[in-house]
Amino acid sequence: MKILLHQCCGPCSIFPIEVLGEKNFEITAYFFNPNIHPIHEFYMRLNGAIDVAKYYDINIIVSENYGLEYFLDKEFYEKSKRCSFCYDFRIEATAKLASEMGFDFFTTSLLYSKYQNHNEITDLCEKYSNKYNVNFYYYDFREGWKRGIEKSKEIEIYRQQYCGCIFSEEERYKKQLKNQLSNRISSLNNAEAV
Repeated sequence: MKILLHQCCGPCSIFPIEVLGEKNFEITAYFFNPNIHPIHEFYMRLNGAIDVAKYYDINIIVSENYGLEYFLDKEFYEKSKRCSFCYDFRIEATAKLASEMGFDFFTTSLLYSKYQNHNEITDLCEKYSNKYNVNFYYYDFREGWKRGIEKSKEIEIYRQQYCGCIFSEEERYKKQLKNQLSNRISSLNNAEAV
């Protein structure tokens, strides 16, 4: 059975690849993530995804679509719905490609992360499974969270520090950077942070 695995990044796809391999799927990874910003981060994650595919000796389809303009155009209007939008357009693209290329199933490494909305992702996969007439393979990959982290460190795969979009980058670093700046300013005579 052939399965198309949407690969959101290298580390998150490790455990899904291992599970799918044990289930005797013929796995092809699909890196489609125009949500990742900035461009340097996009290519760091893309290289990590390729490294994982090489390590597990599986095929990979790569979309080098760095979708800054498209993604920001959509995101700025509904920042509060950014994760839903992000899930939706990547899952739909995966299901559509799986159908067009004759895969028996598709799934996503988004189901590995304990930080993502598992139920929403699953619902979207079911929706696009029906729309594109291709089977969705469900597995709760979160059970392998620790395994994925350990293995990614062992094989030295790039590990990102935030989900991907500019808003998640801001959430990840804003407090840390603000504290560093405040400490620097307070160490100066007569300086004040505004």
